[in-house]
Amino acid sequence: MDAILHSTVQNKLKDFPNETISIYNALITNKVEEPLAVRLIEFLEKKSAAGGDTNKLDVMRKIISSSIKTAGPIEMDEKQKIVALVGPTGVGKTTTIAKLAATYALQEKKKVGLITIDTYRIAAVEQIKTYAKIMDIPVEVALTENDLTDALNSLKFKDLVLIDTAGMSPHNRQQMFELKSILTKRAAELETHLVLSLTTNLDDMFVAFKKFKELNFTKVLFTKYDESSSCGNILNLSLRSRIPISYITTGQNVPEDIMTADSEKIAELLLET
Repeated sequence: MDAILHSTVQNKLKDFPNETISIYNALITNKVEEPLAVRLIEFLEKKSAAGGDTNKLDVMRKIISSSIKTAGPIEMDEKQKIVALVGPTGVGKTTTIAKLAATYALQEKKKVGLITIDTYRIAAVEQIKTYAKIMDIPVEVALTENDLTDALNSLKFKDLVLIDTAGMSPHNRQQMFELKSILTKRAAELETHLVLSLTTNLDDMFVAFKKFKELNFTKVLFTKYDESSSCGNILNLSLRSRIPISYITTGQNVPEDIMTADSEKIAELLLET
C-alpha cells in the first residue's frame, strides 16, 4: 500500500516547481502525514495560480496557520476557574501543572490552588507537594468524588484551581472509569485539557484522543517539543480532531518552558528544514 501511495505521490509531484517540492519535503521531514502534505501543496498551487501573494512559503504558512485551531491561554474572569489535565502515563502532566501554577501565581499574581488525583504513582503526591511548597501554594489530595468536593471547598477562594490526574493507559478501562467517576459531577465546572506528548507516534496519539474523549476534554496540550524530532503531529491531530490547542511545552524548566499555542508559530516550525 505504501509503495502504491508513494508512486501516486511521485506522479502528482513531478509537475510541481522546485519551490513547491521544497515545501512538501519540509512538511514530510516534520512528519506531516503524506496524504495531508499532498493536499496542502495542491491547495498551495491552486492559490498560487489564482494570483496574489507570489511567495509560496508565506502562502503555505497562512494555509497551515488558518487550519490549526488554538485556544489561547487559560482565561481568568471574576469566577473561579477549575482546570484539569488528563492523559496517558509519562506525558508530563505534573510538570505542566507546575508551569501553569507558577505562571499564574508568580507572574499573573493570581491566587492558585492545586489538587492531585494521581495516587497510582508512588512519588506523584510528593512531587506536586514539592512544587507547591516552593511556590507557597496549597495542595489537596483527592481519592474519591467526595474528596474532590472537599478539596474544592477548601480552595473556594482561589482564582485558579489546577487538578493533576493519574496518567493511565488509554486501554485501562478500570482506571478510566475511576477517574471519570471522580470528575463526572464536576464536569460542568471543569475546563479539561488532554495532555499528549509529541514523542508519541500518531496512531497511539489518536487512540489516546478517542479513549480519553469520554472525560469531555475541550482542549489539547502538547508536551515534550524539545524531545521530539518533529512537530507534524500537531497538525495531523489538529486537522483530524478540530479540537483547539492550548499550550506547548518545550523543556523541563518551571515556569519558562511552556508557551501558549500560536498557529503562526506552529506553521513556522512545520516549514523548518
